[in-house]
Amino acid sequence: MFDPILVPLDGSQLAECVAPHVVAMARSFDAQIILLRMLEKNQSGPSAQLFDLLNWQIKKTEAALYLEKKKAQFQAAGLRARTEVIEGLVAEGITEYAQNQGMKLIILSSHGHSGLTDWGISSITLKIILSAPTSVFIVRAHQPRGQAGESPETALYQRILVPLDGSQRAENVLPIATQLARMHEAQIHIVQVVQTPEMARQMPLAREDVELSRRVVERNQEEAGRYLEQVKSRSTLEGLSVQTHLLTSDHAAAALHQLGEQEQIDMVTLSAHGYSGSHQWPYGGMVNNFIMYSRVPLLIVQDLPAKQKSLPSEPLSR
Repeated sequence: MFDPILVPLDGSQLAECVAPHVVAMARSFDAQIILLRMLEKNQSGPSAQLFDLLNWQIKKTEAALYLEKKKAQFQAAGLRARTEVIEGLVAEGITEYAQNQGMKLIILSSHGHSGLTDWGISSITLKIILSAPTSVFIVRAHQPRGQAGESPETALYQRILVPLDGSQRAENVLPIATQLARMHEAQIHIVQVVQTPEMARQMPLAREDVELSRRVVERNQEEAGRYLEQVKSRSTLEGLSVQTHLLTSDHAAAALHQLGEQEQIDMVTLSAHGYSGSHQWPYGGMVNNFIMYSRVPLLIVQDLPAKQKSLPSEPLSR
């Protein structure tokens, strides 16, 4: 499913917070790890022509040595790993490399060498996510950092949240969540949110509007309840600890975030699109909300076909 896995690193401790998750995902899917370092030359301004080639070569050598050290740590953990140092624009270079090399998953820290900010995610990470040709796994940089070969005292993923909306597109995450749950002996929390319908903006609502809204919610609750029980009874989930949650709210994302806090969720898995998702955009509205505001690791399974390869305007140089 996720082989190989691309892990961009910029040399910062914040970016290295992905290490335990890289180990967990690579072991779960028997995947090879590619450690990538993008080096971007600052060629703006009058000093561009005076760029020191010697210092640039030193920088490339330091980057290569850094990745080799990290590779050794992952190999010590029993994983397959290799390294790449590439020159180019950071976000564009990472997504282009992922597409050209057929990466199945990109694991990203929410913040890197630029440091933590008041924003939920750095601009570079957001650019990569929005242009990524494959699935992405986002680790919040404020989480404790660990070395690649370290085994946490408790499993990283004990409770996995799987929001569904009844569509086959949303169910793309189920095989992956199931495999992760079996590997980490985790509990799966399957949830569907029934949203209260938006009525005509008349204040106050007429009695017939209130009654109509109530009947629509009840009907949807009945269908959602049957759907959740049907999903829970599937043979692929046999032997796993599965809990279902049926929520009713006028704000689905807020309800899911609240449930995540109540159940102490360790990971959220989402399909890039649900029943209302459009292929015009890389992610649906719910996913965009979790990209910005989720406080736990977020796995987004891209359900759109990979984009056709295109010739880069400026070839990357290794």
